[in-house]
Amino acid sequence: MSNETTSSTISELYTEIIAEAQFVVNEKSLMKNLVKNYTIAGGGKSIEVPVYAAVAAAAVADATDLANTAINPTSVTITASEVGIMTTLTDLAKNSASRNVAADIGQLFGNAIAKKIDTDLLALFDGFSQTAGSSSTVLSPATIFNAGAVLRANGLDTSECYAVVHPHVGYDLKSGLTNTFAGIDTDISNEALRSGYIGRLAGMQIFESANMANTGTAGNYKVGIFHKDALAIAMMQDLKIESQRDASLRGTELVATAVYGVGEIHDSYGVELHVNSSIVS
Repeated sequence: MSNETTSSTISELYTEIIAEAQFVVNEKSLMKNLVKNYTIAGGGKSIEVPVYAAVAAAAVADATDLANTAINPTSVTITASEVGIMTTLTDLAKNSASRNVAADIGQLFGNAIAKKIDTDLLALFDGFSQTAGSSSTVLSPATIFNAGAVLRANGLDTSECYAVVHPHVGYDLKSGLTNTFAGIDTDISNEALRSGYIGRLAGMQIFESANMANTGTAGNYKVGIFHKDALAIAMMQDLKIESQRDASLRGTELVATAVYGVGEIHDSYGVELHVNSSIVS
Protein backbone atom coordinates (compact mmCIF):
# COMPACT_ATOMS: atom_id res chain seq x y z
CA MET A 1 0.00 0.00 0.00
CA SER A 2 1.44 3.39 -0.98
CA ASN A 3 2.19 6.08 1.56
CA GLU A 4 -0.64 8.55 2.06
CA THR A 5 -0.01 12.28 1.96
CA THR A 6 -2.68 14.24 3.80
CA SER A 7 -3.81 17.72 2.84
CA SER A 8 -2.46 19.12 6.12
CA THR A 9 0.99 17.63 5.41
CA ILE A 10 0.97 19.13 1.92
CA SER A 11 -0.07 22.52 3.27
CA GLU A 12 2.73 22.55 5.85
CA LEU A 13 5.26 21.43 3.26
CA TYR A 14 4.35 24.15 0.76
CA THR A 15 4.20 26.85 3.40
CA GLU A 16 7.81 26.05 4.28
CA ILE A 17 8.86 25.92 0.62
CA ILE A 18 7.29 29.32 -0.05
CA ALA A 19 8.83 30.91 3.04
CA GLU A 20 12.30 29.61 2.20
CA ALA A 21 12.06 30.55 -1.48
CA GLN A 22 10.87 34.10 -0.76
CA PHE A 23 13.65 34.59 1.78
CA VAL A 24 16.30 33.36 -0.66
CA VAL A 25 15.01 35.49 -3.54
CA ASN A 26 15.15 38.63 -1.40
CA GLU A 27 18.59 37.81 0.01
CA LYS A 28 20.28 36.44 -3.10
CA SER A 29 19.19 38.96 -5.71
CA LEU A 30 21.95 41.55 -5.59
CA MET A 31 20.74 43.79 -8.40
CA LYS A 32 17.13 44.07 -7.25
CA ASN A 33 18.37 45.95 -4.19
CA LEU A 34 20.52 48.35 -6.24
CA VAL A 35 17.90 49.62 -8.71
CA LYS A 36 14.54 51.37 -8.62
CA ASN A 37 11.63 49.06 -7.78
CA TYR A 38 8.15 49.57 -9.18
CA THR A 39 4.92 47.60 -8.86
CA ILE A 40 2.62 46.91 -11.80
CA ALA A 41 -0.93 47.02 -10.49
CA GLY A 42 -4.41 47.89 -11.66
CA GLY A 43 -4.48 45.86 -14.86
CA GLY A 44 -2.15 45.56 -17.80
CA LYS A 45 1.33 44.10 -17.86
CA SER A 46 3.40 47.24 -18.37
CA ILE A 47 4.21 50.45 -16.56
CA GLU A 48 5.20 53.90 -17.85
CA VAL A 49 8.06 55.41 -15.89
CA PRO A 50 8.34 59.21 -16.35
CA VAL A 51 11.78 60.60 -17.13
CA TYR A 52 12.27 64.29 -16.39
CA ALA A 53 14.93 66.37 -18.12
CA ALA A 54 17.01 68.72 -15.99
CA VAL A 55 15.81 72.33 -15.83
CA ALA A 56 17.90 75.43 -15.23
CA ALA A 57 17.30 78.55 -13.19
CA ALA A 58 18.20 81.98 -14.57
CA ALA A 59 18.87 85.45 -13.21
CA VAL A 60 15.74 87.60 -12.99
CA ALA A 61 15.59 91.38 -12.97
CA ASP A 62 13.60 93.10 -10.26
CA ALA A 63 9.86 93.41 -10.98
CA THR A 64 10.16 91.20 -14.06
CA ASP A 65 7.96 88.20 -14.70
CA LEU A 66 9.66 84.84 -14.78
CA ALA A 67 9.63 83.03 -18.11
CA ASN A 68 7.57 79.88 -18.10
CA THR A 69 9.57 76.65 -18.16
CA ALA A 70 7.78 73.73 -19.75
CA ILE A 71 8.04 70.42 -17.94
CA ASN A 72 7.57 67.74 -20.56
CA PRO A 73 8.74 64.37 -19.29
CA THR A 74 9.39 61.49 -21.60
CA SER A 75 8.66 57.96 -20.47
CA VAL A 76 10.14 54.49 -20.49
CA THR A 77 7.83 51.52 -20.85
CA ILE A 78 8.69 48.44 -18.82
CA THR A 79 6.76 45.35 -19.84
CA ALA A 80 6.54 42.33 -17.59
CA SER A 81 6.97 38.72 -18.68
CA GLU A 82 6.85 35.44 -16.80
CA VAL A 83 9.76 33.30 -15.65
CA GLY A 84 9.44 29.98 -13.89
CA ILE A 85 10.80 26.62 -12.83
CA MET A 86 9.10 23.29 -12.08
CA THR A 87 10.04 20.04 -10.37
CA THR A 88 8.16 16.93 -9.31
CA LEU A 89 8.49 15.76 -5.73
CA THR A 90 7.54 12.09 -5.40
CA ASP A 91 6.03 10.68 -2.24
CA LEU A 92 8.93 8.26 -1.90
CA ALA A 93 11.53 11.00 -2.18
CA LYS A 94 9.76 13.21 0.35
CA ASN A 95 9.12 10.46 2.90
CA SER A 96 12.58 8.88 2.67
CA ALA A 97 14.70 12.03 2.59
CA SER A 98 17.06 12.55 5.49
CA ARG A 99 17.13 16.30 4.87
CA ASN A 100 14.43 18.96 5.03
CA VAL A 101 13.08 18.58 1.49
CA ALA A 102 10.86 21.64 1.75
CA ALA A 103 13.76 23.92 2.72
CA ASP A 104 15.99 22.47 -0.01
CA ILE A 105 13.40 22.95 -2.76
CA GLY A 106 12.58 26.43 -1.50
CA GLN A 107 16.25 27.37 -1.58
CA LEU A 108 16.73 25.96 -5.10
CA PHE A 109 13.65 27.76 -6.41
CA GLY A 110 14.61 31.01 -4.71
CA ASN A 111 18.15 30.84 -6.09
CA ALA A 112 16.87 30.14 -9.60
CA ILE A 113 14.48 33.11 -9.65
CA ALA A 114 17.04 35.42 -8.00
CA LYS A 115 19.68 34.46 -10.58
CA LYS A 116 17.28 35.13 -13.43
CA ILE A 117 16.41 38.57 -12.05
CA ASP A 118 20.09 39.46 -11.67
CA THR A 119 20.99 38.12 -15.12
CA ASP A 120 18.26 40.24 -16.73
CA LEU A 121 19.28 43.40 -14.87
CA LEU A 122 23.02 42.89 -15.45
CA ALA A 123 22.38 42.54 -19.19
CA LEU A 124 21.16 46.17 -19.19
CA PHE A 125 24.75 47.36 -18.69
CA ASP A 126 25.26 46.76 -22.41
CA GLY A 127 22.73 49.51 -23.11
CA PHE A 128 24.68 52.34 -21.44
CA SER A 129 25.98 54.69 -24.14
CA GLN A 130 28.73 56.10 -21.89
CA THR A 131 31.76 53.82 -21.78
CA ALA A 132 35.17 53.55 -20.16
CA GLY A 133 38.04 51.07 -20.17
CA SER A 134 39.19 48.72 -22.89
CA SER A 135 38.53 45.07 -23.68
CA SER A 136 42.29 44.57 -23.92
CA THR A 137 43.14 45.83 -20.42
CA VAL A 138 42.27 44.69 -16.90
CA LEU A 139 40.09 46.66 -14.51
CA SER A 140 42.09 49.17 -12.50
CA PRO A 141 41.24 51.75 -9.83
CA ALA A 142 41.87 54.41 -12.48
CA THR A 143 39.05 53.01 -14.62
CA ILE A 144 36.70 53.10 -11.64
CA PHE A 145 37.64 56.72 -10.95
CA ASN A 146 37.22 57.50 -14.66
CA ALA A 147 33.64 56.21 -14.64
CA GLY A 148 32.98 57.98 -11.35
CA ALA A 149 34.15 61.27 -12.86
CA VAL A 150 31.73 60.77 -15.77
CA LEU A 151 28.83 60.32 -13.38
CA ARG A 152 29.89 63.25 -11.20
CA ALA A 153 30.10 65.44 -14.31
CA ASN A 154 26.47 64.51 -14.94
CA GLY A 155 25.58 65.94 -11.53
CA LEU A 156 25.28 62.63 -9.68
CA ASP A 157 26.32 61.87 -6.12
CA THR A 158 28.74 58.94 -6.30
CA SER A 159 27.75 57.86 -2.78
CA GLU A 160 24.48 56.80 -4.44
CA CYS A 161 26.27 54.91 -7.22
CA TYR A 162 27.41 51.30 -7.43
CA ALA A 163 29.94 49.28 -9.37
CA VAL A 164 29.10 45.66 -10.16
CA VAL A 165 31.90 43.52 -11.60
CA HIS A 166 32.46 39.87 -12.39
CA PRO A 167 34.71 38.03 -9.88
CA HIS A 168 37.25 37.38 -12.66
CA VAL A 169 37.46 41.13 -13.19
CA GLY A 170 37.38 41.85 -9.47
CA TYR A 171 40.54 39.75 -9.09
CA ASP A 172 42.54 42.23 -11.16
CA LEU A 173 41.07 45.23 -9.35
CA LYS A 174 42.09 43.72 -6.00
CA SER A 175 45.51 42.88 -7.38
CA GLY A 176 46.05 46.51 -8.35
CA LEU A 177 44.84 47.75 -4.99
CA THR A 178 47.11 45.43 -3.01
CA ASN A 179 50.35 45.56 -5.03
CA THR A 180 49.69 42.08 -6.47
CA PHE A 181 48.44 40.86 -3.11
CA ALA A 182 51.68 41.78 -1.33
CA GLY A 183 49.93 44.46 0.67
CA ILE A 184 49.96 48.23 0.82
CA ASP A 185 49.65 50.20 4.02
CA THR A 186 46.17 51.58 3.24
CA ASP A 187 42.75 50.79 4.68
CA ILE A 188 41.28 49.63 1.39
CA SER A 189 44.27 47.39 0.61
CA ASN A 190 44.15 45.80 4.06
CA GLU A 191 40.39 45.23 3.80
CA ALA A 192 40.71 43.63 0.36
CA LEU A 193 43.39 41.26 1.67
CA ARG A 194 41.59 40.53 4.92
CA SER A 195 38.04 39.92 3.71
CA GLY A 196 38.31 39.60 -0.08
CA TYR A 197 35.94 42.54 -0.47
CA ILE A 198 36.85 45.97 -1.78
CA GLY A 199 34.09 47.93 -0.06
CA ARG A 200 34.11 51.49 -1.39
CA LEU A 201 36.25 53.01 -4.11
CA ALA A 202 35.87 56.52 -5.53
CA GLY A 203 32.93 56.92 -3.16
CA MET A 204 31.04 53.97 -4.70
CA GLN A 205 30.25 50.57 -3.27
CA ILE A 206 31.84 47.73 -5.25
CA PHE A 207 29.93 44.48 -5.69
CA GLU A 208 30.76 41.23 -7.47
CA SER A 209 28.33 39.00 -9.32
CA ALA A 210 29.02 35.73 -11.12
CA ASN A 211 25.71 36.14 -12.99
CA MET A 212 27.37 38.53 -15.41
CA ALA A 213 27.99 37.01 -18.85
CA ASN A 214 31.14 37.63 -20.83
CA THR A 215 31.04 39.30 -24.22
CA GLY A 216 31.49 36.05 -26.10
CA THR A 217 35.26 36.38 -26.01
CA ALA A 218 36.94 34.56 -23.13
CA GLY A 219 38.01 36.96 -20.40
CA ASN A 220 36.15 40.00 -21.74
CA TYR A 221 33.34 41.41 -19.62
CA LYS A 222 31.08 44.43 -19.74
CA VAL A 223 30.66 45.59 -16.18
CA GLY A 224 28.67 48.56 -14.99
CA ILE A 225 28.91 51.60 -12.76
CA PHE A 226 25.57 53.28 -12.25
CA HIS A 227 23.37 55.46 -10.09
CA LYS A 228 20.49 53.76 -8.29
CA ASP A 229 17.99 55.53 -10.59
CA ALA A 230 19.64 54.34 -13.81
CA LEU A 231 17.86 50.97 -13.99
CA ALA A 232 14.54 49.63 -12.77
CA ILE A 233 12.61 46.46 -12.17
CA ALA A 234 8.81 46.41 -12.26
CA MET A 235 7.19 43.53 -10.39
CA MET A 236 3.77 42.36 -11.53
CA GLN A 237 3.86 39.17 -9.48
CA ASP A 238 6.46 38.35 -6.86
CA LEU A 239 7.62 34.80 -6.37
CA LYS A 240 4.64 32.43 -6.34
CA ILE A 241 4.68 28.68 -5.75
CA GLU A 242 1.83 26.39 -6.73
CA SER A 243 1.34 22.65 -6.54
CA GLN A 244 -0.56 20.03 -8.48
CA ARG A 245 -1.01 16.47 -7.33
CA ASP A 246 -0.30 13.69 -9.86
CA ALA A 247 -1.84 10.58 -8.31
CA SER A 248 -0.65 8.13 -10.97
CA LEU A 249 2.91 9.38 -10.57
CA ARG A 250 2.59 9.32 -6.76
CA GLY A 251 4.05 12.75 -6.61
CA THR A 252 3.34 16.46 -6.72
CA GLU A 253 4.40 19.04 -9.28
CA LEU A 254 5.87 22.16 -7.70
CA VAL A 255 5.92 25.27 -9.86
CA ALA A 256 7.61 28.56 -9.00
CA THR A 257 6.94 31.66 -11.12
CA ALA A 258 7.54 35.39 -11.05
CA VAL A 259 6.31 38.10 -13.42
CA TYR A 260 8.45 41.20 -13.87
CA GLY A 261 10.12 43.47 -16.38
CA VAL A 262 13.41 45.38 -16.36
CA GLY A 263 14.50 48.52 -18.16
CA GLU A 264 17.00 51.36 -18.42
CA ILE A 265 15.53 54.63 -17.14
CA HIS A 266 18.34 57.20 -17.30
CA ASP A 267 21.08 56.42 -19.82
CA SER A 268 23.33 59.22 -18.55
CA TYR A 269 23.22 57.70 -15.06
CA GLY A 270 25.34 54.69 -16.02
CA VAL A 271 28.73 53.85 -17.50
CA GLU A 272 29.59 50.58 -19.22
CA LEU A 273 33.15 49.38 -18.62
CA HIS A 274 34.85 47.20 -21.20
CA VAL A 275 37.55 45.19 -19.41
CA ASN A 276 39.52 42.00 -19.66
CA SER A 277 40.39 39.40 -17.03
CA SER A 278 43.98 38.26 -16.61
CA ILE A 279 42.95 34.88 -15.17
CA VAL A 280 40.62 33.78 -18.00
CA SER A 281 41.96 32.92 -21.43
